[in-house]
Amino acid sequence: MLDSYRRILAVPGAPAFSAAALVARLPISMLGLGFVLLVSEETGSYAEAGVISAVAVIANAVGAPLQGRLTDRFGQHRVLPATSALFGLGLALGLLAISQGAPTPVPHACAALAGLALPQAGSMVRARWTHNAEPSMIPTAFALEAVLDEVVFIVGPVVVTFLATMVDPYLGLAVAGVAGITGSLALAVQRQTEPPSGHHRDRETPRGAMPVAFLAPLVGAGVGFGILFGAAEVVTVAVADAAGYKELSGALLAVWAAGSLIAGFLVGALPPRIAPLRQLRITTAVLTLSVLPLLLTSSLPLVAVALFVSGFAIAPSMVAATRLVEQGVPKERLTEGIAWFTTGLATGVAPGAAISGWVVDHVAPSWGYAVCAGAGLLAMAGAWLIRGVRSAQ
Repeated sequence: MLDSYRRILAVPGAPAFSAAALVARLPISMLGLGFVLLVSEETGSYAEAGVISAVAVIANAVGAPLQGRLTDRFGQHRVLPATSALFGLGLALGLLAISQGAPTPVPHACAALAGLALPQAGSMVRARWTHNAEPSMIPTAFALEAVLDEVVFIVGPVVVTFLATMVDPYLGLAVAGVAGITGSLALAVQRQTEPPSGHHRDRETPRGAMPVAFLAPLVGAGVGFGILFGAAEVVTVAVADAAGYKELSGALLAVWAAGSLIAGFLVGALPPRIAPLRQLRITTAVLTLSVLPLLLTSSLPLVAVALFVSGFAIAPSMVAATRLVEQGVPKERLTEGIAWFTTGLATGVAPGAAISGWVVDHVAPSWGYAVCAGAGLLAMAGAWLIRGVRSAQ
């Protein structure tokens, strides 16, 4: 079962660029939560903390496709150092503004700069796999990166919470900044595995057009996933709190991520048997159905079991979506295409958290999972509307 992973990790340079991208991705799961922990501690206002966190997340959603386009045009070795510097500057100024009690909108502007410039290592490392690995290895490579994404979302929140609550409120974000900058620069210097940029292409050869009709429903599915993820985080905390065990909410979410991690590992280890589009349609349906039992129970052991089962549909969905992007957009615009899907994910998180929070406050904690079910239906609709998949040119 491990032969598939041994093959892809034997690709020259693959362990190094995958490890660098893993470190560079840590801020994705630390930035928003880090701002919430810091600002709520310094100001006592969760509302203010939530706004600043949301600003960073929204700015990241805006910046992702822009970074993807610049990367495809000028290369990772040029874009990563520039975005890393801006990310570090925005984060440092944000920490300074919060510590000095700077008035609105100064901290918000700094958070926006940090989010906008957060290096998009996830899309870049997938572009490297596509460039360096044989086509038959790509499903396993993307499954590996889906597994590492789950590692990021298991480790990052734990680290930033521990540092911010047990050591110093500022340390969590500071470590996130160091990880993002260090990992991004380590990825940038690995020129031998970097995909060629449009800057080096024949000037007389036009760039392929981005297939909007194909990409739009895929991004819509990404929004559905984002809403589901944002809602599940809020609702799970609320359900644990209502049961009198709020401290277990992190463990419940870790169980959810663990289910996804195991599924992602299995997807990569086994040979692909179905086309990516069909896989996405199946997994979005399974994900939607799997959250329905959560509406019917407030027992934390049963919630843990349901979340674990639900997690099995996440990584296979992400792998299928990324494979679809690889097949459906021009090869020279792959990083931008993946970034657009990532933007859909990021765009959905904040509305998912807000809508589910309203349901929790006005109906009942467990009924917040109805928002997850609705988001799953949106992801399903996007998957079924996708047309015109073709091989990348």
